[in-house]
Amino acid sequence: MSQYPSTPMRFTLGKARLHGDLCVPQGATGLVVFVHGSGSSRHSPRNQSVACYFNELGLGTLLFDLLTADEQPIDEITRQLRFDIPLLGQRLSGVVDQLGNEASLRGLRIGLFGASTGAAAALITAASRPADIDAVVSRGGRVDLADQSLARVKAASLFIVGGRDLEVLELNREAAARLQCVHQLVMVQGATHLFEEQGTLEAVARLAGDWFLRHLSRHAD
Repeated sequence: MSQYPSTPMRFTLGKARLHGDLCVPQGATGLVVFVHGSGSSRHSPRNQSVACYFNELGLGTLLFDLLTADEQPIDEITRQLRFDIPLLGQRLSGVVDQLGNEASLRGLRIGLFGASTGAAAALITAASRPADIDAVVSRGGRVDLADQSLARVKAASLFIVGGRDLEVLELNREAAARLQCVHQLVMVQGATHLFEEQGTLEAVARLAGDWFLRHLSRHAD
């Protein structure tokens, strides 16, 4: 568990009520918003572990649920909403807009940490909010689903893919070639799609943390 206390957050987006947990260490150098992937949530131990690592680096974190409490059990059966990228992107953009209204957070640059389909939503939001998003990291992301938004992304973007996740690796290579911003694609050797192999999720956390520190610092270009 993190030694840093978290604050419950609620985001009202039309009829949708989304819940999140905000943790901002004193003197934080940036804020990382988690955009989880298929079937995950803010309660995921894996997400919480990475968030704790970011907090130790001095980065604030927001873990929130892209789906409402009513939608999540339905999606577990139909698996449709997790692939509704326009919906996920719209909701993430709404959350980013509301964060901008929080006086205590206004001095923090924002980064997005997306996994699976959440990575596509992160890139779409980065493209539509270029003044608000300074960095994006994708973990095993379906970044190809961002499609027409890729060329409009201005935020420094890091794509992390498992070396054994061959199909997603190829999709990431093709998507990265369409980016016109600062970007990098990194393979984690021996990792499959979910980075469940020993040490692979820790490798993701280190790569992502370094990227966010570099591009969310107040002194970043």
